[in-house]
Amino acid sequence: MITLLQIDASPRQFSPEPQPHQSVSRRIAHHFVSEIKKNTKINNLIVRDLAVNPPPFIDIGWISESFSDEKKDSQTSSLAISDELIAEVEAADIIVISSPMYNYGMPAVLKAWFDQVIRVNKTFSFDSKKEPPIEPILSGKIVILCTSSGEYSFGKGESQAHKNHLGAHIEQLSPYLGADHFHEIASEYQEFKDKRHDRSLENAINKAKALAHQYAK
Repeated sequence: MITLLQIDASPRQFSPEPQPHQSVSRRIAHHFVSEIKKNTKINNLIVRDLAVNPPPFIDIGWISESFSDEKKDSQTSSLAISDELIAEVEAADIIVISSPMYNYGMPAVLKAWFDQVIRVNKTFSFDSKKEPPIEPILSGKIVILCTSSGEYSFGKGESQAHKNHLGAHIEQLSPYLGADHFHEIASEYQEFKDKRHDRSLENAINKAKALAHQYAK
């Protein structure tokens, strides 16, 4: 049995029933989750729709409290949402993140989520005497990133890989979610709306299903 945390960042929704203007990144994540459900027992499926319920940006109260030894009541704490989101990450065996590429990076709502969950003494430790001084606290998890982009050739070793600040950034952050394994599943050519996009999406869905089989328990 596994606990699966699904983080969706696209403002577009997805439904298995054909509808116009649906989210491609959510569609890929849907196929991963649906396929793994067929092959393993999902003890708990936690879904965070960041487009519907966007996490707040970090403010001075958050910063002051996160670096303070004083504990506040959970109802008045600036860290209440952060604590809730971190608890979901801690509980998860697999974290599935679906996100479009915006201006070669992640949407602001997804960055806000990362800023809430990557927190000192919660998901990483800091010791000025160590090298490196920052180390992940969590481990043993799998992070699957499902992305969609209007352009193409953002994969490692491809002509626009240096512009991929979505996948590369999240891969760098994934150890602080506890990831021992990170996979990026990308669908490209969305703006072209041609056969290249159809092939890219089909390949992404097939990869999502294959990874679901790989990690089914």
